[in-house]
This record gives sequence, structure tokens and C-alpha cells, in this order.
Amino acid sequence: MLGPVRLDTNSLFLTDHLNSLGIEVVGKRIVGDDRYRLSLSIQHALESAEIVILSGGLGPTEDDLTREAVAEAIGSSLETSPVALEWVSERFRTLRRVMAENNRRQAMMLAGAEMLENPFGTAPGQWLMADGRIIMLLPGPPRELRPMFVNLCIPRLKKILPPLSIAVRHYRVAGIGESDLDQLISPAYTQYDNPVTTVLAKPGDIEVILRARSTTLEEAERLCTELGEKIENLLGDRIYSRNGDSLDATVGALLKERNQTVAVAESCTSGLVAATLSDTPGSSAWLRGGYVVYHEDLKRELLQAPLPGPAVSETTARALAIACRERAGADWGIATTGFAGPNGDEVGLVWVAVSSKDRLETRSFRWVRERPIVRALATTAVLDLLRKQLIA
Repeated sequence: MLGPVRLDTNSLFLTDHLNSLGIEVVGKRIVGDDRYRLSLSIQHALESAEIVILSGGLGPTEDDLTREAVAEAIGSSLETSPVALEWVSERFRTLRRVMAENNRRQAMMLAGAEMLENPFGTAPGQWLMADGRIIMLLPGPPRELRPMFVNLCIPRLKKILPPLSIAVRHYRVAGIGESDLDQLISPAYTQYDNPVTTVLAKPGDIEVILRARSTTLEEAERLCTELGEKIENLLGDRIYSRNGDSLDATVGALLKERNQTVAVAESCTSGLVAATLSDTPGSSAWLRGGYVVYHEDLKRELLQAPLPGPAVSETTARALAIACRERAGADWGIATTGFAGPNGDEVGLVWVAVSSKDRLETRSFRWVRERPIVRALATTAVLDLLRKQLIA
């Protein structure tokens, strides 16, 4: 169904598994329940790719048109399969449900297709070879599609595909914008067709993924290492993870390794920093807690003293980081204060601070962005400042 209430996760799952087999995904398309448009999309896909995977539209209702659309696109017949009909009937008997007459549609198979059993639903899938192309018809619900693809489709693909090994490097980077990062590292990665480099960005957090393919794992690893070392030299300590771990997980691992704890004082981020830190399982071992001190009265109460300067200032950020550390009995205190917007002359101005018994660091930023993005950027900034202090 096209609309805002369904998130397409199937294509992400399929892409991940296909990439792990060395299969490049060159396109994906979401099409509504229209037979003509579906058939046309399938024809276009078959013209540009050797493997075409369709998900959804295998149910019993009149708007489940995938089977018919594929038959029309490839000029194939579509008939009720006695084997598939018996399988569907048995599924209903197993589920102790009465099989409606329209469920017979789920047993309609393309000529020459293999039935793919669906232990988690009543709609079988189909595997078809047509004019040198592989066509897979998979159910739409993820709980049905995923096991069918992993258990039935991947083994079939492995029998067909040439031997291939894949190595991956998954860097995560903070403290630099996407365009600046790409300008910095593109002279290195554009020299390589293998590994393939992918850059994914969201506010305050960028992923750089290298994927190398070779007939041996050793050669694929060598290719990733060769390019990876060049990228690491260019990005330096902006890289906070080399295995894809999130920033909060990285900070948590560093704190756990040192047997240390952290407390948080937040103004403009309103608890987002503490919530982010607590996303990591086991965070109670190193996250002491936090204070959301949005109003100036609460800032003064936490400090147990008048504000040392304006609410949004370096001096206040420093004081909050020290106070939350001391009040919580933590090894580290971190603080945020700023103007998240959208109104005011200094919208986007943020101060962050990190405090320990013998160290105190602050940074200021000015992000002219939407309010949720400013808060997200401030969260990343203070966690990354803490990370750098932990490895200093």
C-alpha cells in the first residue's frame, strides 16, 4: 500500500543480503496496485537487471496483482497448481481456519515456477527462470519474506553465482559535514572501482562504508585495508568507530573499559543526550543519570549558586558540567546549553562542556538549522567531545 503509514524495510533487508553475496542492487521501485503499471515496471526491471525480486501482492484479494502482472510482463501462462493448492489447503488446516474460496488464488503459479513454501503465512512464493533472468515473487509481510529469502532463495542464488568473497569497512564519523567530508576523501576513493565507497549522512553523523569484492577473502581484505588506511589518514580522530558502532555505544565502551561513569546536565537538548546514552544495553553500568535544567531557576538549583554568566554561555556550560559530575558522584560531567530556536537573534548558538576532576573542555557551535536538527547536532557534539577526552 502506498501511503505514509507503512515503512519499506523489505528493500533494505534484501539489499543488505544481496550485497553480501556480491550482487549490486541497481534500482528499486514502489508501485501501487495497478496491473498495467506493475507489468510495465517489471518489464523495465528485466531490461536492466539479471535478478528481479518482487515483494507483496501474493494474497487472495482482487488487489493482489503481482502474479498476474509478472505473467503479463513475460508472456507467461498462470494456472492453479495442484501442488500449491494442496499446500495452501494444508496451511489452513494446520491453522484450524476455514479456507475461503478466494484463497485458491494463492495457488496460481507461473509456468515453470518453483513454489517457495511459506511457514509463516498462507501465500507461497515463487522462483522462476525466464530468458536468463531470475524472478522471485515473495510475500510482503517482513516476518514471511525474510525467512523465505534466507532459507530458500539465498541457497538457490549461491548455486548459480560464481565464488566471491566480500570485505567491508564501516567507518562512522562526527564533527564534519557531508560535503566537507566528501571533498576531503573523494580524491582517495574515486581512484578505486573496487572497493565501492558509500557515504550515508544524517545530522552530526556520517557513515563511510567500503565494500571490496574478490575471489579470495584475503584479497578483498587487502583492498579494503589499502583504501581504508588512506581514508583514516585523511579523517584522523573524526572517526569514532571502525566497525559501525554508534557514537553512544562507542562512548559507553570507552567508559566501561576505564571503569568510569558519566552524568549529564542538559538545557537545549532537554534529555536527548541522556536518552541517547541509555540506548546502549547495559548503560546503567556507566551512566549515572542526568538533569534537565531548562529553566534558569533549575540551573541555579543544580549549581547551588547564581549563574556565572548568561544562560547560554561558556561559563554556564562549564559550571553545569562540573555541578552535575559532583552532584551525581560521576567521573565525568557533560553539559549542553543553547538556543535551539526557531525564534531569537542567536538561534543555533550552542555551548557544550565536558568535565572531569582534572580536565575541563568546552566548544561552541552555531547551526542555522531547524530546532530538532540543532538538538541532534548538540547531542552528537557533546558526546564526541567526551569521546575525544576519553582517548586523549
